Amino acid sequence: MAEPHKLAEFIATRSSTGGHGRYPRVEIDVSSWQIAIGQLESQNWILFGLWGERDSVNMALLDESASDVAIVTLPCVEGSFPSVAKRHSPASRLERAIRDLFGLEAEGAPDVRPWLDHGCWDVSQPLRKAGIEKIVQPYRFLSAEGESLHQIAVGPIHAGIIEPGHFRFHANGETIVRLEARLGYAHKGTESLMRGSSLERGAKLAGRVSGDSTVAYAAAFARATEAANAVDVPVRAHWLRALMAELERLANHFGDIGAICNDASFSLMHAHCSVLRERVLRAADFCFGHRLMRDCIVPGGVSSDVDATRVGMLRALLAEIGRQFPALIELYDNTASLQDRTVSTGILKPELARQFGAGGFVGRASGRNFDARKAFAYPPYDQLSFEVPVLSEGDVNARVWIRIREVQQSVSLIEQILAQMPAGPIRSQLPNASGEGLAIVEGFRGDILVSVRLAEDGTIERCHLRDPSWFQWPLLEAVIEGNIVADFPLCNKSFNCSYSGHDL
Repeated sequence: MAEPHKLAEFIATRSSTGGHGRYPRVEIDVSSWQIAIGQLESQNWILFGLWGERDSVNMALLDESASDVAIVTLPCVEGSFPSVAKRHSPASRLERAIRDLFGLEAEGAPDVRPWLDHGCWDVSQPLRKAGIEKIVQPYRFLSAEGESLHQIAVGPIHAGIIEPGHFRFHANGETIVRLEARLGYAHKGTESLMRGSSLERGAKLAGRVSGDSTVAYAAAFARATEAANAVDVPVRAHWLRALMAELERLANHFGDIGAICNDASFSLMHAHCSVLRERVLRAADFCFGHRLMRDCIVPGGVSSDVDATRVGMLRALLAEIGRQFPALIELYDNTASLQDRTVSTGILKPELARQFGAGGFVGRASGRNFDARKAFAYPPYDQLSFEVPVLSEGDVNARVWIRIREVQQSVSLIEQILAQMPAGPIRSQLPNASGEGLAIVEGFRGDILVSVRLAEDGTIERCHLRDPSWFQWPLLEAVIEGNIVADFPLCNKSFNCSYSGHDL
């Protein structure tokens, strides 16, 4: 009998191990693991996450056609598991990270080089089993063959104030024939720090995974812990969280649009977009006490509220954006020298975006119509009206236009939130109890997944935080091939993947 293509049917035939709130988790055997890999390989399902524990691996699967997500857990009795990457390449870096963090081997993996571990860690890691031998060898970049090729090494330290990452180019003159990124320099041991932490400390750590997505990560962590405790959050808290999320989205999109134009030597757009970004950050500071709204979202609700004065400030901000942003859109669209740099540069093909499950503006600029706010309709987005812009060109220009359209949608969403936000309390207390939960939140880069398991005293036993950049960084390597070296900054910024969120 053939296995069903629907994820829900596959999960229904396996015995449940636990619940992640609305998302089921089942423990499976090797044969079922291979069946799941086959469904990923045939692209019936999408790899949504892959993470380890001391004696097992967990794989989050997405059935996009039904907006179903489930987690399958495979025990690793002898410290190994069948490689997912052997048949589904998007899993490669995740498997390498699992090996570094837990010492679990992916059998048949196409790439067994270290990923997060650069040879600087202590032999005994908190997440690893004792006695696992650590072998550190020189990192070997993938090679490229051909006449007149030369290598260009960039980073990990860069000229700007950005996070560290090393990029190794193979080029023929100015044409790039291969790019390989080496990351992991921003590894902070966040998941190790989570173990044994209280929910309060866990929320702080989650909000610091990637500073530009502090709201999205804090919201995802909070929702996961609330699912683990089966706690209902006050309705007003949901609306305040969405307000913060859309402000965060606005600030980041303004920053990205300007920075992309700046990398094309059009600094005027950069200056004007920087002003708008600064206006949003100041409004956030005025309303919530912090420019990035850090520590404002907590398990059980939020720690800050807005009064009439703050609502008035936000409405003034929206009015200012409404006056200034249309002129900037016209400036971008009518500057021929800028269009010459962004149109047809760094094209991500739709089939590759689909294979990797690319989220956010990266995926939506290449035809993948996926947004967690729509797909899972978590509150209050189930009561708000908005569109998910999608283009198919997949170039730098398309990624700019997705951001432009999302700015317009975020402005509309904030207007609706301010007009419809209900009154009431903003926080509930969470009990000190065991449980497990999973949450998916749409950050400005794409979908963020947080899985948490709580011990009996309510402390964190295990927490995994998956950034959308895990599935976006490899695509940057693909789109840059055939472009010139001078276009790498444009392509890189149009993706704007997170180093810190990716490196945990």
